[in-house]
Amino acid sequence: MSELHAERPFPRAALMAGFGLMLAALAAAATARLTDVGVTRLPSTPAIESRAMVFADRSDGAVVVTEPSGSVVAVLAAGEGGFLRGVMRGFARDRKLRGIGPEAPFTLMRRSDGRLTLLDPSTERVVELDAFGPTNTAVFARLLTTKEARP
Repeated sequence: MSELHAERPFPRAALMAGFGLMLAALAAAATARLTDVGVTRLPSTPAIESRAMVFADRSDGAVVVTEPSGSVVAVLAAGEGGFLRGVMRGFARDRKLRGIGPEAPFTLMRRSDGRLTLLDPSTERVVELDAFGPTNTAVFARLLTTKEARP
């Protein structure tokens, strides 16, 4: 049975059509990337509330959130705040690649339209936290309203 298929080569027209489709997709992607065609952007609204914060890992696995002045905003014990840890891990990786240390503060902002945004002024990376759902966003929203926590 395999001898029957060995005698018939793959149809050249189908092969050329496949390559043509692949080139068309690459051209469309490159055009969209270079011209911003099809890009959806959220309008930039002013921040009505913001807080600068430094996130640091402790030897016991906790994450300590402080203001640049040193006052403690929150302490997340090991195993708590999985979403916050994941977001901050991404920021830390970006900083490490650029040779920036963990001591530079991040800015957490609530915008006039209600969105919550986390900004790293050192790298200019922005994460719109509302994209991850209300439960995950609430973790960061609490950091805006917390006065001071115990270390």
